[in-house]
Amino acid sequence: MESQNTTPQKKRDRIGVILYVAYVLLLLGAVGIVINIAGIQLFYNPDPKIITELTPRNQERKIDPKRGDILDCNGKLLAISCPSYQLYMDCTVLKSSNTPEQEKIWLEKARALAKGLAAEFPQYKNADEVYKLIVTSRKDGRKYVKIGTAVDRNGYNRIIKLPLFNEGRYKSGMQWEQEDIRQYPYGTLARRTIGFVRNNKSNVRNTHIGLEGKFDYVLHGKEGTEYLRRTDHGRIVNSDSTTVNAEDGMDLRTTINIDYQEIADKALREQIGEEEDLEGACLVLMDTKTGAIRSMVNLVKESDGSFSEVQNLAVGRKGEPGSVFKTVTLMSVLNDGYVKSLEETFPATNGHVAGTSIRDSHIPDFAREHNTKEISILDGFKISSNYVFATLAVKYYGTESGTQKFLDNIYSYKLGEAFEFDLDGLQTPTIPSPKTRYWTNTDLGSIAYGYSTGETPLHILTFYNAIANKGKMMKPYLVESVEKEGKVKTKYGPSILNAAICSKAVADTITRALKAVTEDGTARRLKGAKCTVAGKTGTSFGTFDNGRYEDENGRRKYQGTFVGFFPAEDPQYTVICSVYSKPTRKSFQGGGIPARAIRTLIDEVYTIDPYFQTSLRRAR
Repeated sequence: MESQNTTPQKKRDRIGVILYVAYVLLLLGAVGIVINIAGIQLFYNPDPKIITELTPRNQERKIDPKRGDILDCNGKLLAISCPSYQLYMDCTVLKSSNTPEQEKIWLEKARALAKGLAAEFPQYKNADEVYKLIVTSRKDGRKYVKIGTAVDRNGYNRIIKLPLFNEGRYKSGMQWEQEDIRQYPYGTLARRTIGFVRNNKSNVRNTHIGLEGKFDYVLHGKEGTEYLRRTDHGRIVNSDSTTVNAEDGMDLRTTINIDYQEIADKALREQIGEEEDLEGACLVLMDTKTGAIRSMVNLVKESDGSFSEVQNLAVGRKGEPGSVFKTVTLMSVLNDGYVKSLEETFPATNGHVAGTSIRDSHIPDFAREHNTKEISILDGFKISSNYVFATLAVKYYGTESGTQKFLDNIYSYKLGEAFEFDLDGLQTPTIPSPKTRYWTNTDLGSIAYGYSTGETPLHILTFYNAIANKGKMMKPYLVESVEKEGKVKTKYGPSILNAAICSKAVADTITRALKAVTEDGTARRLKGAKCTVAGKTGTSFGTFDNGRYEDENGRRKYQGTFVGFFPAEDPQYTVICSVYSKPTRKSFQGGGIPARAIRTLIDEVYTIDPYFQTSLRRAR
């Protein structure tokens, strides 16, 4: 009995020893693991290549801001950024997990989807073409198939309601990329003034022109930054809390009145649309008292014969202004006291300007027609006589000091410098001088009637606006303010280039002469306008490579201009229109197309402008 009891006891002791040994071994192993972990934490440096390969990479991504809007003076949108959506499709979604029955159902939904996509995107011939694209891409394992073209928000909302796509991205494979696209609600109106931009992305080079370019630093806003990484399942997540949000661009309120812009654009196109020999034209309307530009039309002929806003002629093209410059000479002799009355006369015999080779063949005709031997300054202004104004310049400024005085006057009228403007590209006028070029006995006289000089339409407009403003020269401008969420952040507005280029009396005298031009002179087409107009015509000829004003075929390149203001007795607007011809035998003078276009503009503005409507109510 005793030996039998001893055996189980020995077995239990043996098991205990085994368990004890196992426990000790496990304990020692655990201690070893802890020691190893501590050693790894404290002393182990893994291979940097291994770290790079195993650690998910963060990617810095720029967050593009929303570009600010451009508004007209009444708040109408001229340029706006709208979201655009380019759709893609992962055609392999659920393919590996679908049962044959589920795959059949998925493909049936895809066929219904194809029908809806074919209706949305005209580039697809039919639904079968779209369905074939989806099925083929699914078979080939394509995960990023482009669907159609970019659509706006309305199109996007319709598409996400189509069969299959309405089940979400994880069942349909639908994906999209959003981008803000610049849109111009009024199409081509004032396009060269407003400018254009393809997008507002920081990493894409854009061509900015017009206000879009000059004020890009305001409109663009500030980029933000976020850090992204791809997870093991392929999803991209924000991996960092240091995201810097984008700061949207501010809005630009302009002086443009889009209603007047439309009137001006239409008036000019009506006059030049059928003229094959014209290469371009511009028309600018300015608020007299402030210098705010209400419309700026620039039309250049394209290769297909149409006219488009592709070049800003008003600020970027200078040329000999022709007879519109005679007003500069008239102001100079009146300011300097050489002429006291517009009725002063000069001999009207042979039209030869003493001491020069200048000869005006129209003077003998004038003398015969009016049975006179004299011509007054006023009559010379009305018929745009080169003889009268060259004589004024040579007679009173013919000496060396006198010539310099005349040129100084021109510079004081801001006709010799490129002042700061809200658009890039304003050309610097060309004013010759005996000190800087070969000077002949005809130069002083030719400057007096608008040759040998180079002026932009904007410079001429600014000068005439000062006459309308009784001598105060306002700086032309296009931007009223920079705004954020409707609140003005930066105010611009009127500024003065020259407080007094002439006295009120001189301005009134010149206005009388300008009214005579539209009533009984070279701009008689404006006599019947709905309000009185004061202005001047001008015609000049461009030179060819040989320096002559005619080519071997007797053709000329014309620049015809009319500039003036209305109503003459209380000017509200100053306006200029210039046309530029190709070499032609046809005549393009300032009293033709420019005067007709401005007549249409004035009559249309008269019917809607509050000033004239108030005047009409008072008259009634």
